[in-house]
Amino acid sequence: MDTPTRFDESRTDLKPYGLGCELWQPKRMKREERHNELEINFLPDCSITYLISNRKFKIKRGTVIAFWALMPHQVIDFKKDCPYYVITIPFSVLHEWNLPKTFLDSIFKGEVQITRDLEDIEFEKKRFDRWSLELDKRGSELYAACSLEICAFIKRLALKNLPQSCEQKVKPPPINLVERMAMFIASNFTEPIKASDVAREVGLHPDYANSIFKKAFCKTISNYIIGQRVLYAERKLSISDEPITSLAFQSGFSSISRFNAAFKKKNKLTPREYRKRHLLTLDLKIGQEYVEI
Repeated sequence: MDTPTRFDESRTDLKPYGLGCELWQPKRMKREERHNELEINFLPDCSITYLISNRKFKIKRGTVIAFWALMPHQVIDFKKDCPYYVITIPFSVLHEWNLPKTFLDSIFKGEVQITRDLEDIEFEKKRFDRWSLELDKRGSELYAACSLEICAFIKRLALKNLPQSCEQKVKPPPINLVERMAMFIASNFTEPIKASDVAREVGLHPDYANSIFKKAFCKTISNYIIGQRVLYAERKLSISDEPITSLAFQSGFSSISRFNAAFKKKNKLTPREYRKRHLLTLDLKIGQEYVEI
């Protein structure tokens, strides 16, 4: 068994991990991280509390979770200092695997997919251990076989959680271009960027850029930018007491009216009402609600 990895606080934001399976040691993270990949965690012996975007998830022992790691995520607490497994799958690989469309749609919308009904936790530990070793042998037949096994594992996870979606598949758009657009937005959504700026970044006509982006994310580039800005504001409203006007401009909105309209359209609440309902404390001393999974 490899020596467990701990989160590196100096790690560059948005830096990818690549296709891999690693053993991680639980650690309270001082900041959130983001990377443009599907992340899967398997917790055979410990439980951890995640802050994913602005929601707390208390993840119990024996659980497998999957989420889109471009959302800000941060381990803020754990019980039992035992290692757990982390699989990361790049955006391009994810689409090559032709996973159920509804599963990918839910992941890209920010939903956390879970499964608790593992038949044999010790068997799963051995399987994840094997994957962690075989994915180090890049270019080998073992590496290719391991990739196929992980693909099959995720498809089973998808079919368990979304059984009605199994007939729908994603027809892959030009993934390298879509990934570059998503990364450009993730790095610049707090700036006054538009869909045309995103298209220009990858050298495409705005209409075509919008068309292939929508095939991957089921929303236009403009709506995706707005969604990222609202997501950023939700997190800030949940963990800080900064003035709402300041947060609106920090999030990339050009006016308070645009911010309020976009925020209320998604949440059916004003920013002030949202903060009153969702303000969190990260010291875990004050009573709060968790999403327990």
